[in-house]
Amino acid sequence: MPMKTTLTVRLTVLYTLVAASVLAGMAVLVLMTTHQHFVELDQAFMLDKAKLIQESEKGKQGLEEVSQRIKEIAESHHGMYLQLWSNKALVVGSSALEVPQLLSTADNPPGQLVDWVANGTSLRGLSQDIELKSDAGIDQMRSTVTARLILAVETHHHAMFQTSLAKTLAVFVLLSTALSGFLGWWAARTGLSPLRVMRERATKVTASKLNHRMPVGEVPVEMADLATSLNEMLERLEADFVRLQDFSGDLAHELRTPLNNLLTQTQVALSHPRDAASYRDTLASNAEEYQRLARMVSDMLFLAKADRGIALPNPENLELSEEVFALFDFYEAVAEDLGIELRVEGHGQVFGDRLMIRRAISNLLSNALRYAEKNTKVTVAVVATEREVTLSVSNKGTPIGREHLSRLFDRFYRVDKARTRPESDGAGLGLAITSAIMQAHRGRIEVVSDAERTTFSLYFPSPALDANHEQLLSVGR
Repeated sequence: MPMKTTLTVRLTVLYTLVAASVLAGMAVLVLMTTHQHFVELDQAFMLDKAKLIQESEKGKQGLEEVSQRIKEIAESHHGMYLQLWSNKALVVGSSALEVPQLLSTADNPPGQLVDWVANGTSLRGLSQDIELKSDAGIDQMRSTVTARLILAVETHHHAMFQTSLAKTLAVFVLLSTALSGFLGWWAARTGLSPLRVMRERATKVTASKLNHRMPVGEVPVEMADLATSLNEMLERLEADFVRLQDFSGDLAHELRTPLNNLLTQTQVALSHPRDAASYRDTLASNAEEYQRLARMVSDMLFLAKADRGIALPNPENLELSEEVFALFDFYEAVAEDLGIELRVEGHGQVFGDRLMIRRAISNLLSNALRYAEKNTKVTVAVVATEREVTLSVSNKGTPIGREHLSRLFDRFYRVDKARTRPESDGAGLGLAITSAIMQAHRGRIEVVSDAERTTFSLYFPSPALDANHEQLLSVGR
């Protein structure tokens, strides 16, 4: 398995490579610029000497004058060589200097530099055409003659300087790269120190300590979003863990009552011999407790499936008001006993599973009848808009505290923590199931409670805006 390197090391290596590349590029640029500068200096120097040789206040010069100037310049400038050629023959200058044929012919443009090596000496030279007065030394037939003046200088001192400069730049690049690598490591380590702080905070997060948060204000702006996202994740985990703890406690509380009833009744029945009628009464009572446990287990299985996503078994178009009227037939007797009037208002079509939607409405009606004041009304209102269809169930009764509204749809949650309300035989799963059913229908459930009324509202997406409507309908058929 390849060894993984730390982010600090990666940033250090990257920074060092970038610094080395930049420094090396600068060194090469300095060497090239220095070389070009020397070339320009040599060219300017030789052109200046060529101009000096050609200058004369009396007009064109003769061979003797030019020769004299060439000798003076050669003697006064060590490392400089001059030759004068005419008709491809050397007229003045040292014949020991090996000159490239290119300089002594007309093929080479005047003033263009040529580099060569002669007898182990590096030379740089150029040629210039000059006009001379004709005399016995050159050509007696013409008054003037064109000669080629060749100038050359030694370049070994430039090469020595370039070599020394290259060594100095190489040492500078190496030392600067090493220093840049160290500074890059220091900068990376310092810049990533907030990540180490966040890691230390993360190691302190355990199941019993979920209240630790990342230091958003102490980290750079680039890491603030990460710290904020981690804090939001920790808040969700803490909230879920608290709900899980409450769920475990509520589940134990709900299971304890029927189990204690079963255990007590069985122990009483076995304490001494009884007649068959007493045993039947005990079994009948136990059967009720078993049914309660079975409903609880069935509801928990439904919610477990909801967590993984519920597919609608039989989707179809439904008229909500008709489904409410069908449920009124079931709850009518209970409502009459309590003196409560059941009313439905409005119409609206939705797309969903009939049994699931009836179960959701039934849970709301059951709660409304259970907690409504006697001789009042339970109203079911259906309102259809272009974007959604709303079904609201409202009743007049004791208002629900604000601190409970956000948790009413949690599993086993009850406003009455002690479960002392005798008429409530539910397990606290009805609203959680209703919420799960609405999620399966891509809708939601909300609750509003004040001193006047408590209203639970189911929001269904409008069938006209449901993208999966036709697909689900074809599957349902």
